[in-house]
Amino acid sequence: MSTVNLIIKGKVQGVYYRVAAKEEAEKLGITGWVQYINEGRVEIMASGTQEHLEQFIEWCNKGPEKAEVANVIVTPLSEETFDEFSVLQETYPHDI
Repeated sequence: MSTVNLIIKGKVQGVYYRVAAKEEAEKLGITGWVQYINEGRVEIMASGTQEHLEQFIEWCNKGPEKAEVANVIVTPLSEETFDEFSVLQETYPHDI
């Protein structure tokens, strides 16, 4: 198992990116979490097989239908274990 942190930039908020990412992760057997972060970005922590993570990262570069992904920053991390794939709530004030 491998773990990566992803920062997704572009038009990724208000387009159901988090929900769609959870659905895709669950299809691939990936665990971790997804959340909105400041400056209109999405952050994902994902653990799974290398093959499934590569497929997930490929999906993240496209996202759901209404998303316009500009960039995905991938940072490999030490292996972490999660029970499931969760959608976390925003932890910052925003005015969407």
